[in-house]
Amino acid sequence: MENNTTMDDSRHDEMPPKGARAVVRVSPNPTTERRQRVTITGDCGGGTGLRAITSGVGGRPVLEDITIVEAGPDRFEATARLREGLGNGVGPVFAHCGGEVGVTLLVTHVSD
Repeated sequence: MENNTTMDDSRHDEMPPKGARAVVRVSPNPTTERRQRVTITGDCGGGTGLRAITSGVGGRPVLEDITIVEAGPDRFEATARLREGLGNGVGPVFAHCGGEVGVTLLVTHVSD
C-alpha cells in the first residue's frame, strides 16, 4: 500500500494554543556551576503579566531564590539560582503569565 501523505510545512507557522503562548528563555543555558545565577526573560504572549516562575518536576525544584525584576506583559525578567546538589540533567522552567504559560528546558552540566 502506498502512502501519499505529505508533510504540511505550513503547520510550523501556527500559533501555540491559547493558554500556552508565553515565551521563556534562560541564560546561561546550559549551566555549568552549582548554585549558578541565571536570568529568565521572555514575553507573556497575550497574558496580563508575569505572575510566577516555577521549575522542576516531582516536587524537586531546579531553581531557588527566584526574584521577579520586571513583570510586564511584553517583556519580563527574573533572576534565580540553581538549587544546591543538582547534577547533570534537564529540567523545565515555567513562566506563569496571567492567562498564558510558557516553558523551556534548562540543561545543567556541572562538574564536581
